Amino acid sequence: MVDATEHSKRFEADRRALLKAALLVPFIVSVAGAAKAQGALPSQIPAGTKLVVADQNEALQTLIRASGVQDKLSSAVTYANFLGGPAILEAFRAGALDLATVGNTPPIQAHAAGENIPIVAARVSSETDYFFAVRPGLKINSLEELKGKSITYGEGTGRQPFVLNALKLAGLTRKDVKLVPLRAADFPDAVRTGQVDVAALNEPHFSRYLTDFADRGASALPKEQNDRLPKSLTYLYASKKALDDPAKAAAIREFVAGWIDASRWSHKNVDAWVDAYYVKRQNLKPADGRKIVESEGDYQFPLLASLIAKQQSLIDVIHEAGDLPKRLDARDEFDLRFDEVIATKTN
Repeated sequence: MVDATEHSKRFEADRRALLKAALLVPFIVSVAGAAKAQGALPSQIPAGTKLVVADQNEALQTLIRASGVQDKLSSAVTYANFLGGPAILEAFRAGALDLATVGNTPPIQAHAAGENIPIVAARVSSETDYFFAVRPGLKINSLEELKGKSITYGEGTGRQPFVLNALKLAGLTRKDVKLVPLRAADFPDAVRTGQVDVAALNEPHFSRYLTDFADRGASALPKEQNDRLPKSLTYLYASKKALDDPAKAAAIREFVAGWIDASRWSHKNVDAWVDAYYVKRQNLKPADGRKIVESEGDYQFPLLASLIAKQQSLIDVIHEAGDLPKRLDARDEFDLRFDEVIATKTN
């Protein structure tokens, strides 16, 4: 069982240390680098090329394999499972990863820490990425009723701007609530045991919580309130070292195209996707898996250039909350060379 108070103290200390360090680290990403196209991407993938890709909850590897994309890749792709953007960032820093799928915040944290990990693709959903689960026995009917509540806080993950945007929409600030910094893996335990009032959960954890603890009065913020929040934004981002390697850059180019194909496959073949991931990997019932897929809405794969303004707004929200040492430029976080690949797949 997680001790929320102990975790909160430790994470606050880590947060302050990170911000202090970020002030001292020069930003190595420049507008002339990641954000501006540097010629065409390499397309030749030599035999023996390897990619190490970060995964979360085994979702990405299951998607790529179940869709048949894995068998079509020219490179040898292996997956490393993580839970949360901060752990993935540490692996990038250690040189252990080439590519990762993450929420909208890890690229910002990487940028702030001086890490060069450009965004190479994006997937936007018509629904939100997270849902506010409420502890058993408590009912919250609006974002405004978050006032005075304790809320899990995952700095460096997509949950961070999700919570901050919820407070902003409700006319609240972080001083009006108690933000409890925890690891993403601890969120479900914290809310089900009542150590926090509210937790931002993603699937399948959200549906599993409501199902498993229905008899104890588990609930969630009403969907119409959740719909007020920004929609889901998933990024693929890659290490600059990998992108500077012609063989790996070509392999990443191929993986981006395959990821788009696989994502579309999951929505055209719902039963097969549900069986492969939610039933066999997450041990959910088929009906529950289909409910989750339906809740994700439709996918779009926008050009990276069109997302710069949206990413800048996220940066500004986090900066205004005091969680960034300085205001960053979102243009520095994208490798726009991949827009050609995305356009080819979406036109």
